[in-house]
Order: sequence, then structure tokens, then C-alpha cells
Amino acid sequence: MTDPYLVRYVGGPLDGRVDTLTAPTEPRETVTHVHLHEGPKIVHHYDLSYAVELGCEYRLREDSASG
Repeated sequence: MTDPYLVRYVGGPLDGRVDTLTAPTEPRETVTHVHLHEGPKIVHHYDLSYAVELGCEYRLREDSASG
């Protein structure tokens, strides 16, 4: 049996979100979030990082928001 682990999102529209992944699932290097609404499409990119204290987290890429 494998234990699930948490991946946190930092910044942008997903800030504070926590996903649970199960091993042996590898987290992707980049996650793309597309926000669709009545205006233009907005795309955010989150890059995987790792902190010993916090584990895996996706951080919003600085130049991420585009339409």
C-alpha cells in the first residue's frame, strides 16, 4: 500500500489549493491552469519546487498570466 502525499499551490488563482497524489505518481514539472470566463482566456503556469519543510509545491511562474 502506498501513502498519498500533498502538493501545495503558491500564488495566482490556485493559491492555497492542496492536491493529494498517490505514489508512484510523479508530480509533473509544470502545471497549466486555464481560466475560462466571459472575457479573454487567462493561462497560468505553475512550476514544481521542493522545500524540505513543506515538501512539493507548485509556484506561480512570474511571467505566467497571458490571454
